[in-house]
Amino acid sequence: YAAQLLRVQAERQSEEGFAHPPDSRWMWEFERSFHYTETTDQRRAIEETKLDLESSRPMDRLICGDVGFGKTEVAFKAITSGKQVAILVPTTVLAEQHWRTFRERMSDYPVRIDLLNRFRSAAEVRETISGLADGSVDLVIGTHRLVSGDVKFKDLGLVVVDEEQRFGVKQKEKLKELKANVHVLTLSATPIPRTLQMALTGVRDMSII
Repeated sequence: YAAQLLRVQAERQSEEGFAHPPDSRWMWEFERSFHYTETTDQRRAIEETKLDLESSRPMDRLICGDVGFGKTEVAFKAITSGKQVAILVPTTVLAEQHWRTFRERMSDYPVRIDLLNRFRSAAEVRETISGLADGSVDLVIGTHRLVSGDVKFKDLGLVVVDEEQRFGVKQKEKLKELKANVHVLTLSATPIPRTLQMALTGVRDMSII
């Protein structure tokens, strides 16, 4: 499996990813509607992430810090570029919280946001999976259910892994394997040694809040 991880990482380094365009008018409006004033660290983390998204090299960035840094802004930037976004979270409660927050923040925009966890009915799950496959779902927030074999994306552009220490290696790498050139953003207050080591040796980029 270690050899497989290296192969996926090598493919990501050699492949050209999707370079998101600079901020649009929608993005400026959306950022101005943010209810809080960002700290210097938060602002820097957002700018570093945006630069990664606008680069043709697939992003692999670790955001290390307790404070939320504006996940909604980053995801929204990918959506305005016509790409799908997947947010992987460890618990059903956190998935519900993110789902409500994203829907509230993006209620003024033509964005479809769905949820995948064990509390969704079979019919709701089928509808979401179908929407991801045909591209009608722009952003999906989910637990381990997101890495199931039946979940396929039409045009996945960004994967956000929240609290990455709560997932196993195989679960986190599964989404990268779906598409070698997808942008990946990892969030953690307490990164696991392997993730930290990858960041310190330059395999991944790191922002600290």
